[in-house]
Amino acid sequence: MKYLSLIIPLLFLALFLYALIKKIKLYDSFTEGVKEAVPLVLSLFPYLAAILMLSELFEQSGLSGFLTSALAPCFRALGIPPEISKLVLLKPFSGSGSTALLSEILNTYGADGYISRCACVAYGSSETVFYISAVYFAGIKNKKLFRPVVISLIANFASVMLGCFLCRFL
Repeated sequence: MKYLSLIIPLLFLALFLYALIKKIKLYDSFTEGVKEAVPLVLSLFPYLAAILMLSELFEQSGLSGFLTSALAPCFRALGIPPEISKLVLLKPFSGSGSTALLSEILNTYGADGYISRCACVAYGSSETVFYISAVYFAGIKNKKLFRPVVISLIANFASVMLGCFLCRFL
């Protein structure tokens, strides 16, 4: 394990040596790359701000709690423990919120229980769909987001169902 921690420093050293041999001005190249990144960050900002505000609104409005309690019986029928239904609903919106929720579930049910294993699988097998969509589609002029977002949400939900099914046997 000690050798694995050397990979990144060795990569940096190799990059510096390559730049030295090829007589590339490394600092100038770095600053040019940063200049190109600034417009990308500025174009992403409105989309990321909207996603962050919407995810907080989803939680604070009570809609998250309402959907959690309303969908819990459906989740149970599909093999997803109702205790993690809030995590399943929150994960596509907020990575940090779902991390806090996962921590709460682990503290409540212990790390080795079925519910905790399902929560870990649900957290690890899904993605913050709306955040990723905002990042990927920010630079595209033709913003047809509906189909990719729906497909991503269906894939996330299917992975949670499959993960919870497999947790029953592991």
